[in-house]
Amino acid sequence: QVQLVESGGGLVQAGGSLRLSCAASGGGFSRYYMGWFRQTPGKERKFVSAISPNGGNTRYADFVKGRFTISRDNAKNTVHLQMHSLEPEDTDVYYCAAAQRYFMTTVSTYDYWGQGTQVTVSS
Repeated sequence: QVQLVESGGGLVQAGGSLRLSCAASGGGFSRYYMGWFRQTPGKERKFVSAISPNGGNTRYADFVKGRFTISRDNAKNTVHLQMHSLEPEDTDVYYCAAAQRYFMTTVSTYDYWGQGTQVTVSS
């Protein structure tokens, strides 16, 4: 079983940048597809980005393409989400997730989740 802990969230002005990190423990990190999702309380959790186990393939939601970059370091059991040109609409709780089998964008295909980190973008 994988445990995931996110960090790096905070308050930033519009146009600014943040780098989210997700530290994994429990073994087998390099075999997992890793994803980032975000959620406003009371609303559906949305896919943001995902990366394949070896880092060679990535996926992005249309609303973050060109602004966010996902990366991973299998030696350090971490996955990152570099966010640039942040907008107030990016304000959300961001979640890291791990999937054992599928390289997908849907919540139900991910097996393990972190507790989330708040990102707030002020206008």
